[in-house]
Amino acid sequence: MYRVRAKSKWTVMVWIVVILGCVFIFCEYVVYFPVILQCSWPEMAEKRDPLRALFLSDPHLLGAIRGHWFDKLRREWQMERSFQTALFLLRPEMVFILGDVFDEGKWSSTKDWEDDVRRFKQIFYHSSNTELVVLIGNHDIGFHHEMTSYKLERFEKIFNMTSAKILTKRGVNFLLVNSVALHGDHCPICQSVEDKLYSFAQQLNCSTQSDATRNHCRDMQTHASTPPIILQHYPLYRTSDAECTGEDAAPLNERYQLFQERYDVLSQDASKKLLWWFQPRLILSGHTHSSCEVFHENRFLEISVPSFSWRNHNNPSFILGTFSTSDFALSKCFLPEESSIIAVYCSSAVVTVLIILVHLRPFQGALHIVNSLLGKKKSL
Repeated sequence: MYRVRAKSKWTVMVWIVVILGCVFIFCEYVVYFPVILQCSWPEMAEKRDPLRALFLSDPHLLGAIRGHWFDKLRREWQMERSFQTALFLLRPEMVFILGDVFDEGKWSSTKDWEDDVRRFKQIFYHSSNTELVVLIGNHDIGFHHEMTSYKLERFEKIFNMTSAKILTKRGVNFLLVNSVALHGDHCPICQSVEDKLYSFAQQLNCSTQSDATRNHCRDMQTHASTPPIILQHYPLYRTSDAECTGEDAAPLNERYQLFQERYDVLSQDASKKLLWWFQPRLILSGHTHSSCEVFHENRFLEISVPSFSWRNHNNPSFILGTFSTSDFALSKCFLPEESSIIAVYCSSAVVTVLIILVHLRPFQGALHIVNSLLGKKKSL
């Protein structure tokens, strides 16, 4: 009899371990596949050889100063599984991260910076078939008053990025901008970036002219003759998120808070310059951690990409973009809701406790007494 009970207990324990193991594997590995499988590349009317790019923003990899080890472990695991699953299922040709890769880049010592970069390369590992482009954010090099040449060069060296760059892929021009430097106070870094942008504006203008033999265009570098897509960290100027909608827009109690120029958004002057100089067909930005769609001057579409980290959203997301020289289409891909994952874990814990209680002797005795009392009441 004793051997039978002992065997029964071991069987129950094995089943509990198996069930908990399956729950863990589902919540930490499997769940990303069915969720991301619901996403697909948007289609354009022009289907000939489109460029497919994935956009995400504000991962905020925690650093040595403010990052609790478990929070760091949890968030980075979620981002790694999401990113690697998205690469496996969607196979984008290009991936753009719109700044704030790190949470403490503006403070990091050389040792901490190297550790952050090592973890970044592990999380966002990609094959040679995918080109990864990382833009500069205020948490990577500091706000304008914290930005130094050392921090900027450290970032540019690791990510092969400059503060202003035109990247052309299959006839599509992407204008990459260090928006932290668009402060407008003529600081050395700011002036250098503004001069580069003005030069790029002239080059793109000459590239789109039908007759590029004019004297001022003769020695200009030319690019694909299409308006650029501006990619940067700070959004262009807007007063607030009051007009933003959607499940990943800012919470209602935050949408009507007024934005501060040069802190939450670019200044009005810098925003007007970018629109006037480049006449972009699309602007993609980050920084606010929330989603928003804005039409500047009723013609220039800007989309703010929400944060990729579960620290900032219950269900982070990224943008899928399909591009040609004359058209583009965008769609949003949501990731698993953390509240749902927690609910699965809690439900599993409750079921496990109930199974254990059912097989404990005192609990079995209590159940026997309850059943006896219920049987007597029925007989009466």
